[in-house]
Amino acid sequence: MKLKWMPLTVFSLILLGGCGEETLPKPKAMLRLEYPRKAYRVLESECPYEFEYNQMAVEDLKEGCNLVLDYPQMKGSIFISYKPVTDNLRSLLSDAQKLSYEHVVKADNIVEQPYINPDHGVYGMFYEVRGDAASQSQFYVTDSTDHFVIGSLYFDANPNYDSILPAAVYLQQDIRRIMESLRWK
Repeated sequence: MKLKWMPLTVFSLILLGGCGEETLPKPKAMLRLEYPRKAYRVLESECPYEFEYNQMAVEDLKEGCNLVLDYPQMKGSIFISYKPVTDNLRSLLSDAQKLSYEHVVKADNIVEQPYINPDHGVYGMFYEVRGDAASQSQFYVTDSTDHFVIGSLYFDANPNYDSILPAAVYLQQDIRRIMESLRWK
């Protein structure tokens, strides 16, 4: 007779022991990243151009007026190259567009945003690359006669768009500031 009640007793103990606080899944949360307030300074060099850039960036001027603006806190860099225009504007424009569209394989979308500042003779294009591409932004500016500047944004990380999006947006604003403040010497 005792064996008949044994399974019922064990079942009752398990049932009573299992009662307690209900386990709930954690709600979805978004990572909140706060970056320092932007302060800008003018690039001082012998190059035929100048612009304002974020003081947070570490400037590394290379030979031929090529430049790297490194953002160590974000593991990102803006690479800027200068090329003189000598009857090669069509080729320079074509190369800049090709560079941007090489990312179309991994990109979800590439948004072109023209930039025109006739008062200072600065004309260009900003490419916002959305998706898991190697570069999140590309740009070029020119005066159409003498100068051509091209730039790209890269992160020292695997291209996971959702993870780098806050930093990409922050640095895209810096690129726009570079384009808007660029002046030819």
